[in-house]
Amino acid sequence: MKRRSFLKNALPASITLPAVLNGFSVQAFTNANPLVQALMGNTTETDKVLVIIQLVGGNDGLNMVIPIENYANYYGARKNIAIAQNKVLPLNGTSKTGLHPGMTGLQTLYNEGKLSIIQSVGYPSPNFSHFRATDIWMSAPPDADTVVYSGWAGRYLNLEFPNFPNGYPTAQMPDPLAIQIGSVQTLELQGPTFPMGMNITDPTSFYDFLDNVGDPPPNTPWGKELEYIRMIMGQTEVYSNVIRAAAAKVTSQGSYPSNNRLAQQLRIVARLIKGGLKTRIYKVTADGFFDTHASQVEAADTTTGNHAQLMARLSDGIKSFMDDLKGLGIDDRVLGFTYSEFGRRINSNSSLGTDHGAAAPVFVFGKHVRGGIIGTNPTISADAKQNDNVPYQYDFRSIYASILQQWFCVKDADLQTILFKNYQNIPLAINEACGITGITDLRNDGEQLIINYPNPFVETTKITFTTKGGHTLVQVMDTMGRVIKTLTDKDYTSGTYTVTFDGYGLANGVYYARFQNGVAQQVRPMLKTR
Repeated sequence: MKRRSFLKNALPASITLPAVLNGFSVQAFTNANPLVQALMGNTTETDKVLVIIQLVGGNDGLNMVIPIENYANYYGARKNIAIAQNKVLPLNGTSKTGLHPGMTGLQTLYNEGKLSIIQSVGYPSPNFSHFRATDIWMSAPPDADTVVYSGWAGRYLNLEFPNFPNGYPTAQMPDPLAIQIGSVQTLELQGPTFPMGMNITDPTSFYDFLDNVGDPPPNTPWGKELEYIRMIMGQTEVYSNVIRAAAAKVTSQGSYPSNNRLAQQLRIVARLIKGGLKTRIYKVTADGFFDTHASQVEAADTTTGNHAQLMARLSDGIKSFMDDLKGLGIDDRVLGFTYSEFGRRINSNSSLGTDHGAAAPVFVFGKHVRGGIIGTNPTISADAKQNDNVPYQYDFRSIYASILQQWFCVKDADLQTILFKNYQNIPLAINEACGITGITDLRNDGEQLIINYPNPFVETTKITFTTKGGHTLVQVMDTMGRVIKTLTDKDYTSGTYTVTFDGYGLANGVYYARFQNGVAQQVRPMLKTR
């Protein structure tokens, strides 16, 4: 490897400034970062901000967003951890779905039209390893078996601004363009060429080092490397200064819960946005570890325990952040979303917990979110098996594509470059500057878009679907959430069509037919018997 190539892959495209703000280290991504370069030069003009909240460990979506309409089967699958129906928080406009009783803050946001709940978000052939599943969500590869070493957000910004790292910061863009609260690097903010960050635990000594390098670099290969190092380090110092300057401009904020680490991170984000930073993407991490294999609840009261605390801190953190944004007069600029690397299985285990699963809900929040519930409650059979999973309704990459297009005005052609494929456009956000109109509402309760007959079936069953025209996808999934067969994946004219699913050789049990057409989707359970 050449020395310059080594340096490009070893030196920071981001730096960490420990204890800069309220005891949190702030990772500022420099212009050596595709995320940064994407916001420089001829960038799309926007003052919009995206806040990403990661729930590390795999969150139990069924105890977060509770399927009231199928409560009997929900309770039957997880008697020892199920939330009592009379404790579930109701949501305006629906009697079918509610929230965990600890999430009163998000209940309020939903009822105000500032929260969208996307049901059963996942992907075909889910991976149940924390590490690989996290990589999949952060990198957004074309399929779960493909390893990609860049992040979806990094690719987006790299596409817009390919000419990094030279010449920045500038008068047009003097600020860090992505900020991560905390010192752990994330793949989603990794560009295709430069790593996003090296964590600097003592920036003072780092700057002292720069001060000692004062002579002009020699005109040699080593001199070129030294010049490159100085450029990156100089940007580091500038960005640390602008972060401090922005924070200093805000002397009063709303109240945040003091024992809530997520809330304190979001407080910094609000402070920096109000302070005038042009930073477009912020990344924070929710309190605690969501890998609740055991002791998820207290046996005497399932509304208490570890998961209840996680839900309350998440809800309270987001609600206090939204209230602060409103008080600061900047709530119209911010959109946020939550995600976890996977959900949990339908059935609980004997340790008052849940094991690694597949799909789970995603929350999207903000003043200009398209509020409501997207999708239907997960299907839970009356005799759910121990390894049964929630089948996915929406591909997580559709969430990314929709946010990029509807919030940051990314063009269709660029979306395919960023995400490798075209994905469903889900109505999530309203940004008039993006000029997106005609997005059909996804709430199709009571409308049967896909049916099968016979059901139950012995070997084959005919699946009938109604499409409005355009790209139409019909898949069959097993109870582990894996796509086992794609029955059709092509463009149709509007109408009703029938395909045949041959289940020869498959084990008896429940399977799911998944239909997707444009923004609409639906999942139907099918039972194979002898």
